[in-house]
Amino acid sequence: MDQSLNMVKIAYDALDDKLAEDIKIIDIRSISVLADYFIIADGNNKNQVQAMVDNVQEELFKAGYEMKQMEGYREGNWILLYFGDIIIHIFDKENRLFYDLERIWKDGKEVSIEELN
Repeated sequence: MDQSLNMVKIAYDALDDKLAEDIKIIDIRSISVLADYFIIADGNNKNQVQAMVDNVQEELFKAGYEMKQMEGYREGNWILLYFGDIIIHIFDKENRLFYDLERIWKDGKEVSIEELN
């Protein structure tokens, strides 16, 4: 299995396990060299957002994937996790609506987790 797809599936499951809302997967391979996929999700409050981040980090680490960078953990309103092949954006609801990454990256292809299985 493709490494980036495996990472997406693990991260998706880790987010879903912590009751992340509106999880979106955007394939950006054809429009960017930053990564292969974006994952965007939101939580209801800072504690949930941080728990989602912790779970993603732990599950990907257990699978042998090393996080290269994290931004925004302390504030907990928009946390970015960079794993090389995938970039994960976890927001609180207000900031997700404000930054609207789905609109900014609309040239990417939104895919469902079912399409990746």
